[in-house]
Amino acid sequence: MTKITVKTDCGNAPKREFLKEFNIAFAKENIGFLTESVTDDIVWNIVGDKKIAGKKNFTDELEKMKTEKAAELILDQILSHGKEGAANGVMKMQNGKKYAFSDFYEFNSAKGAKLKSITSYVIEIQ
Repeated sequence: MTKITVKTDCGNAPKREFLKEFNIAFAKENIGFLTESVTDDIVWNIVGDKKIAGKKNFTDELEKMKTEKAAELILDQILSHGKEGAANGVMKMQNGKKYAFSDFYEFNSAKGAKLKSITSYVIEIQ
């Protein structure tokens, strides 16, 4: 079971709540939720590693990542404004590895509920 730690906020920001749920779904490998949360033309840029374009490739990449199981997700900050958002924190894996991450999101519109792009910065930490 994945432990989830999220700093509390006012609870009155639907996009921040969505980004929290999106990150939790990532940690818990809920590929169905993740796939339904992106547009068909999603672009996921994992800086310094790869760029994934299209919903099918996005889903395929998530399936490949299932080999490493998350033990804990710590979400330090979640921000949203207009059609953009960001989240950062630490993901601790069951194999003992830890990754600090910062993700930047673009929604399909200011009122949109689907992500059209994600830019991820991920580094392994001690």
